[in-house]
Amino acid sequence: MRIVGGKYGGRDLLSPSDFRVRPTAEPVRAALLDMLAADIKDASVIEFFAGTGAIGLEAISRGARRCDFIETRPSSLHALKANVALLRMKTRTRIFKKDAVPFAAQLNEDAYDIAFADPPYGSRMLDHVIKAWMEKRFSRILAVEHERTHSLPKGDETRTFDDTTITIYRRAAPSA
Repeated sequence: MRIVGGKYGGRDLLSPSDFRVRPTAEPVRAALLDMLAADIKDASVIEFFAGTGAIGLEAISRGARRCDFIETRPSSLHALKANVALLRMKTRTRIFKKDAVPFAAQLNEDAYDIAFADPPYGSRMLDHVIKAWMEKRFSRILAVEHERTHSLPKGDETRTFDDTTITIYRRAAPSA
């Protein structure tokens, strides 16, 4: 696994040896960040269910200002910390060993520019994160990765890759 584009493009990332961790495939990650290219520059980002941190680190590589990572699994935290150190991004990142669902629910409105969520497939955790976002709009954009068969509220953009779908929700611009 590696960073696909931007300043750190081509740099390898460490993956945990936990079979339950499913890192986002490089073509899916590249497409997701390409879909958000106009929004990434200088963005404050949060990655729920961060795993290796590949999405947030890719966002920084492409111009995001900073990223907070939310993760609980020890093997993922180890890989995430190693990847942040490897890319020398400690001053632009924070890592929280927290459960993503209650963390999302306690966020204030506009806490971040972009939020990424990629929970384990087959769980309903993503539904709870989306619900929290719809109630508080803790970011301008919520980008989620999920199984193609996982039924979610309609997003502003959707793209499917085999069994994986990316759905992007955008907060409506204020009326003039």
